[in-house]
Amino acid sequence: MAGAPNAGAPNAGAPNNARGLVSAAVRAVTGTPAARKPAPVPGPTAEHGIPGHLVGFVEALRARGIPVGPSETVDAGQVLTVLDLMDREAVREGLACALLRRTTQRSTFDGMFDLWFPAALGARSGAQEIEIPYRPDGGVDIIELRKMLAELLMQDPSPEQAQQLQALAAQMVEQMGQYQAAGGPSFSAYQALKDLQPEILVSKILAGLAKGMDDSGFDDEIGRRTARQRIKSFRGTVEAETRRRVAERIGRERVATYGVARQAEDADFLRISQNELDELRRSSQRLARVLASRLAARRRRSRRGEIDLRKTMRKSMSTGGVPVNLVTRKPRPGRPDLVLLCDISGSVAGFSSFTMLMVNALREQFSRVRIFAFVDQSDEVTQLFDSSTPLDQITRRIFTESKVVGIEGHSDYGSALEGFAENWPDAVTSRTSLLILGDARTNYRDPALATLRGLVATAKHAYWLNPEAEKQWGTGDSAAKKYAEIIEMHECRSARQLTTVVGRLLPV
Repeated sequence: MAGAPNAGAPNAGAPNNARGLVSAAVRAVTGTPAARKPAPVPGPTAEHGIPGHLVGFVEALRARGIPVGPSETVDAGQVLTVLDLMDREAVREGLACALLRRTTQRSTFDGMFDLWFPAALGARSGAQEIEIPYRPDGGVDIIELRKMLAELLMQDPSPEQAQQLQALAAQMVEQMGQYQAAGGPSFSAYQALKDLQPEILVSKILAGLAKGMDDSGFDDEIGRRTARQRIKSFRGTVEAETRRRVAERIGRERVATYGVARQAEDADFLRISQNELDELRRSSQRLARVLASRLAARRRRSRRGEIDLRKTMRKSMSTGGVPVNLVTRKPRPGRPDLVLLCDISGSVAGFSSFTMLMVNALREQFSRVRIFAFVDQSDEVTQLFDSSTPLDQITRRIFTESKVVGIEGHSDYGSALEGFAENWPDAVTSRTSLLILGDARTNYRDPALATLRGLVATAKHAYWLNPEAEKQWGTGDSAAKKYAEIIEMHECRSARQLTTVVGRLLPV
């Protein structure tokens, strides 16, 4: 396999048996002196052969949010001892089985695998079998190239067809995607595909696929989806080839930071894509279960109660004043109320909606949960949440069935806070944990600090979760610095950070 470092070299430095390979991987993972050496310069080989390369791959996965521990690394080392290293797809599937815990991690894994175990080094030697058509003036004949691609995509999937598509993608990147960057020649998938525009080939591919189908609307829809999927797959092939070529020039670590799909849990709420938000919606129940288990564990520990120092010292009189047995205060039973006040305007809507859905799944951990939403005025939306309604429909229902938008429709935290305190004076009590979600950008309007101070003084606990980076608090129209003087404010830029903060802050 071209991308497996030292795979077939007799002096590759890799152990000669499974035990040696696994032990070398364990030594590198667990931090032996050999593993603490400075990281080698990125290249086609690793300092410690295959085990070192595997550990570097594992560390790269961790950096992209995939949790991989020593036991999974050992399993991956054992997998490599029994697989044919020249069969790249077998290596991919074997490592995926050993290292991944969830199917949602697969796209990130595939992107990292293509960088650490590339299909080739430099230009593909077999790609010359596919010739890109040129016009007499020397330019690429886009019409003929589209016909060539359409004919390939109309064929039934087979190893030969996949190899031809790989070769075509490699030729397009080499001849159409190359450009002159500041540091020298580089490659761009956009540059390679911008003239071709493969999406316009859907009808042509559909016509070719329809020859063996019945003339029905159902078969037409299947064919249309198949055509789109094949075009999307080819685009991904071109992008993967581009990342491989660029990684050889600037290093795979740099390419991994921007060219590989991140985990949806690590996506910035203020810059999250629709696909990442959809993935978060699907994982909201899992994250809620994680939070519920943390809260349950804290509740079990809290049942012991706090140490009663006076009674402990009194009981120690029989042992000469040395405390032998600790006396604890009787814990106060009962679960607190939870009130969410969420800004659902603009770019923070995804953050607030996801948090509302996740916290709503924690209802059984609290005696009562009430959810309020606002843009420039507040309204209760607790009744809109149920286990069967998708998040996007809940957000739509909030805007259509509640009064969260006033005349202007711009964020007004002061008006929302004052309306909340006036219309629902019984929502926040001495048993209530208040959670406010928003970026605190008031559009230069009155922030109603006195109203917030009153709510915080009444509540048992009060926290503010802000999806903006802390360095941006107080800039422009942000009143975050002023609010932070009254209420404890925490940065929550991603779902992973949100889960950690909420799990630590929510009372039991």
